[in-house]
Amino acid sequence: MPSDIDIYIRSPKAYDWARQAIEAMEAHKVWPTAVNFELWVHYVAAKDSRVTAAIDTVLQSGAPFTDQVGEAIAEQHLPHAKLSGEILDAGKSLTEELDSVSRAIESARETTESYGQQLATASESLQGEDAEAVRAMVENLSAATRKVREENAALESQLAETNDELGRLREHLEQVRRDAMTDALSNLANRKAFDEALEQACADPNGKVTLAVVDIDHFKIFNDTWGHQTGDQVIRYVASVVGRIAETGHRFAARYGGEEFAVIFRGEASEVALQALEGAREEISSRILKRRSTNEDLGAITISSGIAERRAAESPSALLERADTALYASKRGGRNRTTVAGAEEAPKAA
Repeated sequence: MPSDIDIYIRSPKAYDWARQAIEAMEAHKVWPTAVNFELWVHYVAAKDSRVTAAIDTVLQSGAPFTDQVGEAIAEQHLPHAKLSGEILDAGKSLTEELDSVSRAIESARETTESYGQQLATASESLQGEDAEAVRAMVENLSAATRKVREENAALESQLAETNDELGRLREHLEQVRRDAMTDALSNLANRKAFDEALEQACADPNGKVTLAVVDIDHFKIFNDTWGHQTGDQVIRYVASVVGRIAETGHRFAARYGGEEFAVIFRGEASEVALQALEGAREEISSRILKRRSTNEDLGAITISSGIAERRAAESPSALLERADTALYASKRGGRNRTTVAGAEEAPKAA
């Protein structure tokens, strides 16, 4: 099932739309990444689409159309259509396979039933029949036996092929699910995956959950000074450090949005999360980054974090709000520090 972008690109006006998209991106100073190109082809080709409406909202606000803005629009409007198409294709293939197996089983059942009827008829006919009749009956039984054997062999082959195809479909659907839940820039889980993980973590009213939110300090200034590509380099670096936190225990790391990240600590207290976040903060602030394209020194960057340990039966949204409040306390306290909710007056600093 082709996506909208596939339809546009394969239409007679494809070259015109591609040129218009490039010109529009250049006019609005949008970097021509693959994601942005797809969005702006939608923009010039489908004037009444949700993508077009989202881009118009950004342009009318006067805000720059950054790579982060493009990724946010794509994550909201493009992957879901792709995911639905992929799942529909896989579901159609699965249905066809199951229909094929059903037909093979029905055929085998009918053949076996016919064979049983022939055996019953043969048993009745053998009584008092002459040798010629018995010979003809034996030949009929032999033919029926061969047919049953052939039907069963075909069914076994069909079942083996179907089992292989189901395995491929399961792998494909799992890959589609992973892609839909992964942030392309950071390679961490995306906002949708984070929301689901936090809901699951809080499903147990009495389960211990600690949530940490992380923000790169002064990222907008850094991004405006060095450009979006270098800004993306910084996001990937911070994501790699934050991601390592989730390699231990039942933890989950995600890019929450823009330059923000989140880590869910299941079954762990705020003291454990504080130690992990402090280790990440110190590692990040101690490294002098270099611009990949020119090897220029970019200096050090820092992060601020907020941590909240879940209260009894606290909702995911309430837990997230308290973690955000702790993060803002770190920002107000001078940045480059970690604050635990309930201890905002004494944040942990460098």
